[in-house]
Amino acid sequence: MVLLGITCLLLDARLTEPPQSISLADIAQAAEGEEAPPPPTDESPSQSEEQQWVLRGASVLLAEEQRQLRSEAIFLLVTQGAIALMLVAGAAAGFGWVLAGRVLAPLRRVTETARRIAGAPVAGHGLHERIALSGRSDEVKELADSFDTMVKRLDRSFEGQRRFVANASHELRTPLTLNRALVEMAMHRKTASADVRQLGENLLEINARQERLIAGLLLLARAEHEISDRSPVDLADVVSHVVAQTAAEASAAGVTVRETTAQAVTSGDVALLEGLIHNLVQNAIRHNTGDGSGWVSVASRTTASGRVEVEVINSGPTVPPYDIPKLFEPFRRLSADRVSTTKSAGLGLSIARSVAHVHAGTLTAAPRLGGGLIMTVVLPGS
Repeated sequence: MVLLGITCLLLDARLTEPPQSISLADIAQAAEGEEAPPPPTDESPSQSEEQQWVLRGASVLLAEEQRQLRSEAIFLLVTQGAIALMLVAGAAAGFGWVLAGRVLAPLRRVTETARRIAGAPVAGHGLHERIALSGRSDEVKELADSFDTMVKRLDRSFEGQRRFVANASHELRTPLTLNRALVEMAMHRKTASADVRQLGENLLEINARQERLIAGLLLLARAEHEISDRSPVDLADVVSHVVAQTAAEASAAGVTVRETTAQAVTSGDVALLEGLIHNLVQNAIRHNTGDGSGWVSVASRTTASGRVEVEVINSGPTVPPYDIPKLFEPFRRLSADRVSTTKSAGLGLSIARSVAHVHAGTLTAAPRLGGGLIMTVVLPGS
């Protein structure tokens, strides 16, 4: 557009230059060889006056012709130049779009891979993906190769961490089992005194707590792996089974458990889903009032959008909203809210959240008006 404007200005300046003056000699030279004009009479103007009159007329006609030529030239230049400009601009835009698409295609692959890894349901999942960009070595390929190297190292780190937790938990089970056997043998001797039996009971309680901790670590490590074998699961059946399992603990704590079940079929690992709901119900029983008036409500249903929900509501002390995120951190618990501080390792909600995420679902918590919590699990329907 700038080039077209400059061209128009230069052409306009050139066409507006004044024409060269036409002298009488030029007219005489142009008329050479023609028949001489008749001699002037007294009644007609002189030859010099007639030539000057012709010269003025020629100058006026020449100026008019020059203005018309200038106007037509500028008009043609602008119109035809504008058409050429639009054609060139369209061709340049199309070529630029194709070229930019080819150049940005590798970057789009990098972005899509990073988005898939970042959107994995559990931290560390999806790190097995690689861009593996082929082609000539340039800045984009170097970026893709660096990204692959970073993801590979992260994958090794996460996998090593999960493997260490699982192996350590397995190794710790053997000495704990041995300790329990030795303590029970000492307690059941005929010569064992009352102090020895009381000490044995305390040791067994501590040993049981360590066993629950190890079992929780194993379940957490398992929950952080992707599920390869899925089967249909009706969460209504799971809720009924879990409520029956926790009935004794609820009765001992003076907590009433109510269930409202409706069909809620999802797909996943049955053992992990049962552990998820069991941890939520157990957490609701242990985070209750402790005065015999506590209650827990467990419900399962299928939403209008086709997803399934399990909702666990419990009475209990008021939980500030800013403390809700802490409940999902491993080994973090609100000690003031616990009925019993020796029955849990602080892994229940961490395990439940990991199980929900690995099943492409969510687990949310909200304070209940009047005290307690509202825990909601949302999973894809089957």
